[in-house]
Amino acid sequence: MHVTSPDEAREQATGEDWRRRQRLDAIFGDTFPETTSDEREPQRPDQESAGDAWLRAQVPPHHG
Repeated sequence: MHVTSPDEAREQATGEDWRRRQRLDAIFGDTFPETTSDEREPQRPDQESAGDAWLRAQVPPHHG
């Protein structure tokens, strides 16, 4: 009978957690940006974001 040491148990749990995160990332993707807003250059007020431009392009013609 093999008794698992606390270090071995921690390594095994870490491996299981890592595999679980890998599966979740494969399904849902990376939900967090690589940089935070304070690490990026500030956006000029007259500059439209890509998300805003896409939303504006999706508006049907009858909604003017």
